[in-house]
Amino acid sequence: MSLPPLVEPAEGLTVDEVRRYSRHLIIPDVAMDGQKRLKNAKVLAVGAGGLGSPTLMYLAAAGVGTLGIVEFDTVDESNLQRQIIHGQSDVGRSKAESARDSVLNINPLVNVVLHETRLDTSNVMEIFSQYDLIVDGTDNFATRYLVNDAAVLLGKPYVWGSIYRFDGQASVFWAEHGPCYRCLYPEPPPPGMVPSCAEGGVLGVLCASIASIQTTEAIKVLTGIGDPLVGRLMVYDALEMTYRSIKVRKDPECPLCGKNPSITELIDYEAFCGVVSEEAQLAASGSTILASELKTWLDAGEPIELIDVREPAEWEIVRIPGARLIPKAELPAHLAELPQDRRVVVYCKSGVRSADALATLKGAGFTSAVHVQGGVTAWATQVDKTLPVY
Repeated sequence: MSLPPLVEPAEGLTVDEVRRYSRHLIIPDVAMDGQKRLKNAKVLAVGAGGLGSPTLMYLAAAGVGTLGIVEFDTVDESNLQRQIIHGQSDVGRSKAESARDSVLNINPLVNVVLHETRLDTSNVMEIFSQYDLIVDGTDNFATRYLVNDAAVLLGKPYVWGSIYRFDGQASVFWAEHGPCYRCLYPEPPPPGMVPSCAEGGVLGVLCASIASIQTTEAIKVLTGIGDPLVGRLMVYDALEMTYRSIKVRKDPECPLCGKNPSITELIDYEAFCGVVSEEAQLAASGSTILASELKTWLDAGEPIELIDVREPAEWEIVRIPGARLIPKAELPAHLAELPQDRRVVVYCKSGVRSADALATLKGAGFTSAVHVQGGVTAWATQVDKTLPVY
């Protein structure tokens, strides 16, 4: 559906701005009026990572007057495969500062505002209130629900995107005109069921595909042109090179934007989404060891069965010597093969999946089983620093 422009136009464009945005100005649907609206717009990018990188770069190039960046992380070498706003010389730098420098190099006419903080319930309302539109580039469910709820409570539209391996999704959530994120996903998935990009991987260029959709939608909403993805979910499969548009209806019983909302203020999103399931937390309590403890056991020849519960592709990158690969999803089918006369030790990349695997083992009677805190990442950073970290 066609919607009115979100922002009023600026008073005018300078000669330099006319020169810079000339290819927009000769598009009848954008023209001077649309470009002046972009100049007057204030857009906040939540994250300067895989999705935030192309989004910020294209919003800057398009002439959005004020760009806010919420980012607390630093640039890591593993980011460079997809987070194109950063370069090799930025490794170790603040992502927010690196993104700001790239944005200003693209378009020095843009006003860049940095929010170098972790977005949470204590600051989200104050930060969001400064902007017309939010673009969500986060990669975890707790922050996604936080962004959604804050946007709905403030009456702000936001453009959402999600990526995983070769698949991407995008939509525009604006409770005033259509559904919110909770209408599409009323409940978060169980902890550990949906791997993050850090655990499952992502095709670098997929970020550009989804972020370009997000940027397009942001421009459409700001200027009032076209038919934005309000009430529609765009699903992209890079391997099949297909796009599907799925209608998403507003849920009249939505606890946030429905007829009788029960959520009228921000909640505890970590508790709502759960970082680790209750079963995993219970299993890991008193049954967690450090990478250094595992090293001591291995050096002493302790009788243990070391199980790696990651995926085969991760196993090929790096592993702990002496381990056996049994992916977490396949562990129940292999329980009968595990020895009863020695302690079973499980690990993954960071400790989340291994905690779930530990719950499975405990439930099957392996009461002495333990898991490694920090997983193979802790082993590579604390025990054998010659190994790669991914």
